[in-house]
Amino acid sequence: MSRQIIRVTGEDRVEFLQGLVTNDIRRAPCWTALLTPQGKYLADFFVIPDGDALLIDVDARLAEDVTRRLSMYKLRSKVALEPVEMDVARGTGPAPEGAVTDPRDPAMGWRHYGASGDDGSDWDAIRVAHCIPETLVELVPNETFILEVGFERLNGVDFRKGCYVGQEVTARMKHKTELRKGLRTVAIDGPVDPGTPITRDGREVGRVLTQSGGRAIAYLRFDRMGEGMEADGVAVAAE
Repeated sequence: MSRQIIRVTGEDRVEFLQGLVTNDIRRAPCWTALLTPQGKYLADFFVIPDGDALLIDVDARLAEDVTRRLSMYKLRSKVALEPVEMDVARGTGPAPEGAVTDPRDPAMGWRHYGASGDDGSDWDAIRVAHCIPETLVELVPNETFILEVGFERLNGVDFRKGCYVGQEVTARMKHKTELRKGLRTVAIDGPVDPGTPITRDGREVGRVLTQSGGRAIAYLRFDRMGEGMEADGVAVAAE
């Protein structure tokens, strides 16, 4: 797990982030996302209160882009963004003092800032069992719509907080359309490469993403799924 912590300081820090991301920062710690104006995912991260600052805990591969994009919106806001060296530990066993419960799902355990280590939990198995998307696996910048990958179920979006970048599209998907595609946990009879297409009656239904044992997270078209699905000759069944 390679994470980068971005420290956000300044008297406007809460108001600044509140107008940009999908969740209500006033209720941090929380999990949230930064979207394009067209409502597509750019990055997901945790926001953790830390005294007179907020910590953004983001996948290290997206940290530079997140910092750049947030800096574009600073304008005259009294806010400073600074990458800091800080370890992040996580686990599913007894939580150490000062740890923060993972806000996505109780099964994801806790996160501890300023400490290092991992208790060896099988994170892919946990994510597959609870259909929890991962950065740059199920969550693809400039492609993913967050409601299709479970952000509402996983406490990653707040529909009462007011405006943020991409809010109009997200609200329209919530209130005016029925989702036709999204993540599902499936049973799968053997290993396949991530991204392997799932087909049924010669038509593509979706793709296999994270796999653990005989189960996987798949991105599916709901109107095409059903009996007889397969991925590279391996039987797939929606649970």
